[in-house]
Amino acid sequence: METKLEKRYGLITAIAMVIGIVIGSGVFFKAEKVLNATGGSLTLGILAWIIGGIIMISCAYTFAVMATKYQYVNGVVDYAQATLGKKYAYYVGWFMALIYYPTLTSVLAWVSARYTCVLLGFPITGGECMTIACLYLIASFALNALSPILAGKFQVSTTIIKLIPLILMAIIGTIAGMGNGMIKYNFTTVVKQVNPSTGLFTAVVATAFAYEGWIIATSINAELKDAKRNLPIALVGGTFITMAIYILYYIGLSGAVANKVMMAGGESGAKLAFQTIFSSLGGSLLFVFVIISCLGTLNGLMLGCTRGIYSLAARGLGPKPNIFKQVDSITNMPANSSIFGLLLCGIWLLYFYGANLTKPWFGFFSFDSSELPIVTIYAMYIPIFLMMMKKEKDLSCFKRFVAPTVSLAGCIFMIIAACFSHKIAVVAYLIIFGIIMIFGSIFSNKKTVD
Repeated sequence: METKLEKRYGLITAIAMVIGIVIGSGVFFKAEKVLNATGGSLTLGILAWIIGGIIMISCAYTFAVMATKYQYVNGVVDYAQATLGKKYAYYVGWFMALIYYPTLTSVLAWVSARYTCVLLGFPITGGECMTIACLYLIASFALNALSPILAGKFQVSTTIIKLIPLILMAIIGTIAGMGNGMIKYNFTTVVKQVNPSTGLFTAVVATAFAYEGWIIATSINAELKDAKRNLPIALVGGTFITMAIYILYYIGLSGAVANKVMMAGGESGAKLAFQTIFSSLGGSLLFVFVIISCLGTLNGLMLGCTRGIYSLAARGLGPKPNIFKQVDSITNMPANSSIFGLLLCGIWLLYFYGANLTKPWFGFFSFDSSELPIVTIYAMYIPIFLMMMKKEKDLSCFKRFVAPTVSLAGCIFMIIAACFSHKIAVVAYLIIFGIIMIFGSIFSNKKTVD
């Protein structure tokens, strides 16, 4: 007998998932990238964080509107099916299951291992790091597959823990900076002259990737209590809280050290700021918080990864749907889908290592699997938003036209940003993407899809 997923998650857990998935390792090093892109202009940097936040919030709000109308197994796939039909939904689900979830999950496992190696003094690209990354993948899989309730509690706990250093720096750094004049100095001093438009464009690219991840929370749509009420609140509230935390943390950093010091510090810039405010002990504790932050993000990504192929199988689509739609009667988890997701994570982790961490194994076909899949999902949002504007005639003008238009602009920006940032690697990625999608067409059930 088939067992259906239970309504197990509440509003607090859903908000924690949105915040916890978005706020990861990126917030600790994107500040320096934004400063360098804007020439050390604090005003321009804050503007970049605001623009990136608006893109995130607008897309989240548009999906929140759809969440009040559609509620099935997997949020993004549901929205694609409701607006463009089952065939488009199948390919969105196939992409999410085979590329989006496993690529980001594998990269976060490596990032978590990387900061662990920094703390322990191990090489960040050697065998030790990759071994730890594999262990983190397996541990995260086990937590989600064997005890989903515990995984939810872990998500809430890590979200609270990772917010501690951010909030402390936002408050104490700002107070210290106002007292010693550092914030005023950083607001009125530009380290180097840059083209404002080009600098802002590059900076928003950095913030856009730091903001990514909120959409994964829609994967628990069918497991969320009172989803039509709670998912919109979680999406909009979680993304808004994230933007506010990013901006306040960014200002707090400016109260700790001069912008030119942050710009020269590279990835250690945040550590330097924490050492200035909280002594050398604070710098060491920062790495502990970063690791916890990364693991919390990894947990949220794995949650979506374990349900990836299940979202297709539940519709009778994809390879062996009768196998992958099975839900374990004891853990109430799609066990076969979870194992398949872990396997894909391992494959993409191996690819990431060969393409980015050593002498490229794949030549022309080496690309950054941590960023381009994100841009692809934004591209897939575009027809969903367009059809929503066309079909949902019962919505208000703001919900039907204004919000989706802003979201569309954000999606188009992401595509342009990817071409600007990755250049020829985009072509290599699109070839591999095309092969995987063609392979997916083999498993599309014509009777069900058409």
